[in-house]
Amino acid sequence: MKTLDDLIAELDGDPAKGRCVFVRADLNVPLDGTTITDDGRIRASLPTLQRLRDAHARVVVAAHLGRPKAGADNSKYSLAPVAARLGSLLGTDVHLAQHGDEAKAAVERLPSRGVVLLENIRFDPRETSKDDSERAALARELAMLTGTQGVFVSDGFGVVHRKQASVYD
Repeated sequence: MKTLDDLIAELDGDPAKGRCVFVRADLNVPLDGTTITDDGRIRASLPTLQRLRDAHARVVVAAHLGRPKAGADNSKYSLAPVAARLGSLLGTDVHLAQHGDEAKAAVERLPSRGVVLLENIRFDPRETSKDDSERAALARELAMLTGTQGVFVSDGFGVVHRKQASVYD
């Protein structure tokens, strides 16, 4: 298994730069409404994200917030406050993209060193599905966002034990 150092060495040697990296992060922060009350998990992801940006990667971040219920109003679980805080800490705009076509378009427009945060991955019921084929279908969609030269980085220590599409599959 390669480490982040191995990946950075590969990216630094890439004359094309701008290679797309999919990062599964743990950004499940506590909120009071839309106010983040403890940004510790966001700050914990900064070293990885900044190193990738410094290596001119295009960074796609997936994370969850809370335990949204399928079919319910999930606006209280939106990662919008996280995207704003992450952008502030990184010193760059972090675009929050909805899943599907919006995510594809956002990644296609993503410049070298750019960051896009996918909306709460748990909004898609396939993320936590018990059906292996449903999770695998979502995992394929996520992998396709980064293209044929894409790379996956697992940076969400708090979720690595979960059998979920963005972590396991």
